[in-house]
Amino acid sequence: MFEQRIQQQFFESADLQYQVAEALSRPVATAAQMLVDGITAGGRVLCAGLGLADLDARYAAAMLMGRFEQERPGLAAVHLDGLVHGSQLARQIQTLGHPGDLLWLFDNPAGPDAQMRAVLEAAHQQDMSVIAVTGSQDEGYRADLLDTDVQLRVPHSRAARVAETYRLLSHCLCDAIDVQLLGTGE
Repeated sequence: MFEQRIQQQFFESADLQYQVAEALSRPVATAAQMLVDGITAGGRVLCAGLGLADLDARYAAAMLMGRFEQERPGLAAVHLDGLVHGSQLARQIQTLGHPGDLLWLFDNPAGPDAQMRAVLEAAHQQDMSVIAVTGSQDEGYRADLLDTDVQLRVPHSRAARVAETYRLLSHCLCDAIDVQLLGTGE
C-alpha cells in the first residue's frame, strides 16, 4: 500500500516538472539575466521567503554566497528573515535594499501570504527589481505589483509539489548565473 502511494508522489512531481518546463523556461531565463545584470553592476540579491519558503530563500542565498556546482567567488547575497511578521520583512527591505539590488522572493508554497503586498511595495520603494517565486493558482493581488518584475508561478494545488519546484527553480537560476559568469565548466 505505501509503496504505491510513494510511487505516486514521484509520478506527480515528475508530471508537474514536465508540465511547467516550457511555460517557465522563458521567465526563468529573464530572471537569470536580471540576476546576472544586477550582480555584475554591483547590486546585491536580497533573498526572502514567506512562511516555510524562508528555507528556500536561505538555500538560494547560500548557493549565491557559496557555490552551486562550480567553484567561483561568492556573490553578494543576503538572506532576510522571512519567519518574522511580514511588516518586519518589509522593514528589512526598506533598511537594507538599495536601487540596483534585487529581491528574490519566495511566496509560501501552501498559498499566498497576506504580507506579500507590503514586501513587494517595500522593494519597489527602494527601486529594486523583484523575482517572485509563487505557487498560488490565484495571481490576484500580485498582478498589479509585478508588472515590471518577473513572476515564476508554479500552478499546483499541493504545497509539496510547489516546494519541490521552488528548489528546481533555484537550481536553474544558479546554474544560469554560473554559466553566464564562468562558462559551462565542461
